[in-house]
Amino acid sequence: MRNALKPLFAALFASGVALGMLSTARAADDALVVRGAYLAKAGDCIACHSAPRGKPLAGGLPMMTPLGAIYTTNITPDPDTGIGRYTEEDFARALREGVAKDGHNLYPAMPYPSYAKINDEDMHALYTYFMHGVTPVRQANRDPDMKWPLNMRWPLKLWNAVFLDKGIYQNKSGKDVAWNRGAYLIQGLGHCGSCHTPRGIAFQEKGLDENSGTYLTGGLLDNWFASNLTGEHNTGLGRWSEQDIAAFLKTGANAHASAFGSMTSVINNSTQELTDTDIAAMARYLKSLPASGGDTRAPYSYDAKASKVSLTRPAATDSGARLYTVYCMHCHGADGRGFAPMLAPLAGNPNVLEKDASSLINVTLNGTGDLVLHGVPAPYPMPRYAPVLNDKQIADVLTFVRGAWNNNTPAVQIDDVSKIRKATQAAR
Repeated sequence: MRNALKPLFAALFASGVALGMLSTARAADDALVVRGAYLAKAGDCIACHSAPRGKPLAGGLPMMTPLGAIYTTNITPDPDTGIGRYTEEDFARALREGVAKDGHNLYPAMPYPSYAKINDEDMHALYTYFMHGVTPVRQANRDPDMKWPLNMRWPLKLWNAVFLDKGIYQNKSGKDVAWNRGAYLIQGLGHCGSCHTPRGIAFQEKGLDENSGTYLTGGLLDNWFASNLTGEHNTGLGRWSEQDIAAFLKTGANAHASAFGSMTSVINNSTQELTDTDIAAMARYLKSLPASGGDTRAPYSYDAKASKVSLTRPAATDSGARLYTVYCMHCHGADGRGFAPMLAPLAGNPNVLEKDASSLINVTLNGTGDLVLHGVPAPYPMPRYAPVLNDKQIADVLTFVRGAWNNNTPAVQIDDVSKIRKATQAAR
C-alpha cells in the first residue's frame, strides 16, 4: 500500500513545486507591472495620451505644432487600434527611436529623444505594465490635421539622423548616486527638456543635457513659456533651495511660484506620485545646473514702497494699478507677496521676471486648471479673466505687475494679448 502511494505523493509534490514556481513567476510579473506603472507616472504618459473626457491612454489629445495639429495615439494593449501586437523590441524602438511597429516615423512631439535614455531594465518594466497592467481600449487613432506635403513623414528619417542622440543614460563619474538618478529622471523619463529647452528651426531641442548652455533655459510652446530651470537668479531657480524645488514638484507650489499651464498636469499625474527619494534626486540635479539663459539685469531684490503707494491711491491715469486693486490685490496682496504657497507671490516670481510674457498673458486670460493633490483640489485656482477684461486692460494690469515691487520687467503689449487670446480661444 505504501509503495502504491509513492507515485501519488511524487505527483502531488511535483504539482506543489510547479504551483510554487508559477506563484513565484506571477509575483515577479506583478512586481514588474507595479514597477512599470510607477515609471509610466514618472514619464507622465497619461497626460498626453488621454483626451479630455476620454479613456485613459487611448489617445486623441490634440497637440499643436508649427505644421498643424497632431493627435496622440492609443497606447493601450488593444490589438487592433493600440499597441497590443507590439513586441518588446517594437515597444523599445518606438520609445527610443520614434518608429512605430509598421515602420512609420513618429513626430518628435513624442519625446523619444528623451526616452532614448531609458535603460533596458526600466524599458522591460514599462512594456510589462502596458501589456498587462493597462485596460485595452478600442479607439482608432486620428490622422494629423496637416495638408500635403507637410504630412509626409519621410523627412523625419533625416531629422532623426541629425538630431536623435541614441544611447541610454550613462552615469557620470564624479557625481553621486542621487545626482545621477536625478539626471536620469530629468533627462529621460521626465523629458523636462521637451518643454523647458528652446527649440531650433527644425523643432529640435537645442540641448539634451547639462553639457549644453541652452538646456532647460526655458522655451515657448503652445502659447506658454516653460520657465528657466537653471541656476539663473531672476528667471530660474537661483533663489530656490533643493527643498523649494522638491516642494514644488510634490505640491505644485512653494514660496516662489505656483504651477500653471501644462505643469499642472505634470504635478497631478506624475511628480506628486514619485517617491521622496526620487524627488530629492531631481531637485539635486536641477540645483546643480549653472545659471544660463538669463539677461543682464542685476539680481532681484524686493522693494514694495512705491508700489504700495500707487495701490493705496492709484492715479486716474494708472489703469494697471486700478485694475490690480479690483481684480488681483485680494489674492496677491498690496505687497505682491501673495499668501504662498496657497496663493502665488508676484513680487520676484520668476515667471513675472521672464522677458517673454506669454505665460502671464495666458494664465490671466484662461486661468489655471485644477491642481489636485491626492484627490483634493487646491482651494484657490486662478480664475479666467478673458470674459471680464479686454486686451488693453490685461496688458495694463500685467504691465503694472511686471513693473511693481522692483520687478522692473518690460511692459506687456496689447498685440501680444490679442494673439494669445485668439490662439487659445480657437483651441478651447
